[in-house]
Amino acid sequence: MIITSIELSDVVYDDLSSPNAALLLASHTIGNTTKLVWCNWLEIDEHWQDKITLNALAKHYKFDSNHVAFVAAEALDASNSEQQLLLTCIHQIQQYIQGLRCDFDLPIDISLGTDFQRRVWHALQGIGFGETISYATLAQRVGSPKGFRAVAQANSKNPFSVIIPCHRVISSDGKLGGYTGGLDKKEYLLALEGAEYRP
Repeated sequence: MIITSIELSDVVYDDLSSPNAALLLASHTIGNTTKLVWCNWLEIDEHWQDKITLNALAKHYKFDSNHVAFVAAEALDASNSEQQLLLTCIHQIQQYIQGLRCDFDLPIDISLGTDFQRRVWHALQGIGFGETISYATLAQRVGSPKGFRAVAQANSKNPFSVIIPCHRVISSDGKLGGYTGGLDKKEYLLALEGAEYRP
């Protein structure tokens, strides 16, 4: 498994000031296929080993967590398949932040989630760029109309922030609701997409 990070402040888009945070990315070869297994927020003063659920990933994918390597984004080597995928991911995130991309085309592995969480994560991928829906609407879409709290919990376990757009789910009253990465990140992403919500 290879891990890297990208600081949002390194990618400038218009005058929209980005949060003082980074996205932590991890790729891993599963069978013979390299996939992205993690993309989540990392505060600038946070250490990546404190943020990523490395033990859970190691147990799930059956690898030795001592053999995980962190490679700085500028040192990633395109000749290595896991590092090449991270370079592709960084490029697509940069395009998204610069307004050049509305969705992502990346091989991701969501097998770490429960059946219900995976249903929710699949449904999240159906919410378009710049759109928002309520937790109640999302619960209906996954066949659990009274399960909006369970849906919110599944959102909080999303291992692919930004890529699986849980930031597009807001409260029924139009307010932001929650966001595991912090509401400043959710506000930033929704503003970036021109989505409507109540502050």
